[in-house]
Amino acid sequence: QVQLVESGGGLVQPGGSLRLSCAASGNNLGIYIMGWYRQAPGKQRELVARITSGGSTNYVDSVKGRFTISRDNAKKKVYLQMNSLKPEDTAVYHCNAHRGPLVVVDYWGQGTQVTVSS
Repeated sequence: QVQLVESGGGLVQPGGSLRLSCAASGNNLGIYIMGWYRQAPGKQRELVARITSGGSTNYVDSVKGRFTISRDNAKKKVYLQMNSLKPEDTAVYHCNAHRGPLVVVDYWGQGTQVTVSS
């Protein structure tokens, strides 16, 4: 069992920055791919970025060059540094822990609101 708790969301002006944190509890977290997803009102949840236990990353095209995902396995934390924020980045951001493919397991945090507005 893995529990995830996000923090760091808030209101920021366009062009600003925020750093989201995800604190994880549980065992063997290193075997999980950790990710950040977001869901805007009226839209489906989408993958923003994910990182493997070895540090390989991938991003949705709309955030490439602006967002950076990182993880600290010793501290059981995952971060999402968001720079040059745009109004279209406004959403609830959720932390995810994924394991697969033979037995697929997903854990989700409750989410943190990010609002980009002037």
